[in-house]
Order: sequence, then structure tokens, then C-alpha cells
Amino acid sequence: MRAYGPRRRRASLRWKIAALATATACLVAAAVGVLVHLWTAQDVRQRAEREAFNTVYSAMDVYRRTGTLPDGAGLDPDDLPAALRRPADAERHTAVDETVDGNSGPTVWAAQRTGGPGSPVLAVQVNMNPDLHTLRRLDLTMTVASLVALAAAVPLSAYGAGLLARRLRAVSETAGRISAGDLDARTGPVKGGDEVAEIAATVDLMADSLSRRLRTERRFTADVAHELRTPVGGLLAAADLLPPGETEDLLRARVRDLRGLVEDLLEISRLDAGAERPVRARVPLGAVVAETVARTGLPTEVTVTGPGGAGGVREMGEMGEGWSGGVDGETVETDPRRLERIVGNLVVNAHRHGGTPVRVTVEGRTVVVRDHGPGYPEQLLRDGPRRFHTGAEERGTGHGLGLTIALGQAAVLGAELRLENAGDGGAVACLTLPV
Repeated sequence: MRAYGPRRRRASLRWKIAALATATACLVAAAVGVLVHLWTAQDVRQRAEREAFNTVYSAMDVYRRTGTLPDGAGLDPDDLPAALRRPADAERHTAVDETVDGNSGPTVWAAQRTGGPGSPVLAVQVNMNPDLHTLRRLDLTMTVASLVALAAAVPLSAYGAGLLARRLRAVSETAGRISAGDLDARTGPVKGGDEVAEIAATVDLMADSLSRRLRTERRFTADVAHELRTPVGGLLAAADLLPPGETEDLLRARVRDLRGLVEDLLEISRLDAGAERPVRARVPLGAVVAETVARTGLPTEVTVTGPGGAGGVREMGEMGEGWSGGVDGETVETDPRRLERIVGNLVVNAHRHGGTPVRVTVEGRTVVVRDHGPGYPEQLLRDGPRRFHTGAEERGTGHGLGLTIALGQAAVLGAELRLENAGDGGAVACLTLPV
């Protein structure tokens, strides 16, 4: 009654992993690029400062020995940074000028006073533009390399994520089949020794344990029902020997209920074991449904539309009163005994747990049974019917086996039985026979 593992959600895992891997690669590339850029820029500046520092030392030596200025040196140049114009002592100092003029700049200045206070300042200038141009080329190269690496990483990440998603999908599909009732479903050996292989092995172990427990419970149910048939038959025979009266009627009713329960348990055990096989025949669907409803003895309106029954409506009363035949409906190939069992259980369930009026509609190959009661409980619609569970007390009495048997017999016929609630109130059971 539920769909397991929608493909949209399955497919998203692959792209989430690929997106995460891609985002991680982008962050790593960006972090490495920024660190390399900062380190290289700092190295360029430090090398320029050392070069300027050494150059002003050499220029000062030449100036003091010869009184001339070497190329690139000057005394109190106009564009000397203000921080170097009035050095407090004769020590060498450096400063960075961020001004850019064409291919010149930023630059590093180094300056030293030629003598005592008030003497000129000898300064040299080192242009960092060539080194910074090399830095920009390095940045461009790293950017292109990062994009190329990402272009290769994205499909590889998607491929790797797809392998993981397929392995997880196999485990998910196995779990869904087990949940749907296929106790023989197994994932089987999964390549690798990672967590996915452990999950697959755990799911298979769980399926083995669940299968053993369910088979044990089914054997127990079948054995109990089989063993109860003999004493119940004896009770029914003994009830025939009682003198007529209220006690005899009460005992007969209770024994009949007990015999019906035993027969239901035997039928469920055969359905669980997969031992039921349909005996198909071509029958008029409308007529079979109408006769089945009539045999329940419950007041139910039957409407048959389609070939042989367009507009045919009959009101079934006790002992089938109101049924006169002639509403055949479409001819279908099915097992009439199992079809009668399904329809009878649905009608009885509608009267027992629902509310009147109860209507049965036959249209084409579809049989719809609807009541006007409180509707099916949400838990039943979500998880399916549970054995010996009838929902809230106010929904009536019973063993809670009718819907279970109806669903099991529908599966034997290859039919689809949907349980839902009507928008304006009431429970709706829709049986669609296969073509």
C-alpha cells in the first residue's frame, strides 16, 4: 500500500555528494590560491626591501668615497615618502610607496642621511612592478589550473557518488521488498568492506531473522487452526443434541463464531504460505457481485453499469430480498469463489464497522464498496490492516481478519484492492480486476 524509495530522492544523494566534493575542492583551491598569493606578495616585498636596503648602502659608500651619486640614487628627491625625509639618525630606513604610474610602482624606498642633522638624505628606489606582474601571472596560472582540476573532479565525484548511490539503492530496494512482504529478498554480497557492505549484511541478517520468526508464527497459526477444527466440529455436533431453547441457540451461535474464526485462520495460513491457486472461469461480474451481496443478508444498494448492466440498481435486503437478476455487467475471467469472498468480506466489514447506507458499485472491471461511517483509521491506511485489530471500540466488533483475507485473496487473483476514505466521509474499498 506504500511506495518505497522514490527515485527522485535516490538520485539526489548522488548529486549531493558530488556537490559536496566539488564545494570542498573549490574551498581547497581557493584557500591554496590565497595562501600562495599572500606568501608570494610578502616575499616580493621583502626581497624589494632587502634590495633597496643593500643598494642605499652601496650608494652611500660610493658617495662618501667619490662624492658622486651612482645611477638610481638621489639626494632629497621630490617624490621621497615623507617618512624618510627627516630620519632621526644616520641609520638606513625603508618605506613602501603604493603609487602606480604606468609600469612604475608600487616601489620600495631606502634612505640614509649623508651626515649629521640637517644634511641631505640619500635615497634609492626599487620598482616592484616586474615582480608583481609575475605574481599576477602566477595567480592566473593557479586559477586556470584550479578550473581544469575542478572540471576533472566534478565528473569523477559524480561517478564515485553514483557507485555509492547504486549500492545504497540496492540495499534500499531489498529493505522495501522485505517490508512489502517478500521474505526471500536479499541484497547478497556487496563489494568492499566499508559501511555500505556492513549495512547490506545487516539487512540480510535482519531479513533472515524476520523470515524465520514469521514462518514460525505462520506454522503455529496453521497448526492451531488445524487442531481446533476437530473439537469445534465436535462442539457443533454436541449442540445438535441439546433440546431446543435459548441455551441451544446461544451455544450454536458461539460455536458458529468459533468455527468461522478457525476457518479464517486456516485461510490466512494458506495465503501466508502461498499455497492458494486461483481456479479461473468466465463469469458476469455484476451478477456475481449482486448474488454475493444478497447472500450476506445485509441491506445494501448494488449498482451495475457497463455492458449488460447500464443503470441497473438493486436494493438488497435480508435474504437477498429485492434481487431479481438481469444485471450481469461485464464478463471477466477470474476465480468466482475468491471474488465472492472478497466482496462478501468488504460488505460485512462496511456494515459492521461503518455506517449505512452501504453502496456497492460495479463499473467495468471495478467493484467499489462504500459506507457512510467514520471511515478507515489513519493507521490502517498508512500500515495496512492488522490481524485481530479492529481499531477503535466504537467501530464495532469482529476478529479483524476480514480485510486481511480480502487483501490476500485479491493478491491471489492479481487484482488491486485500495482502501481509502471518501472526501465527504465514509470508507471506500476499490477492487480492480486484472485484464
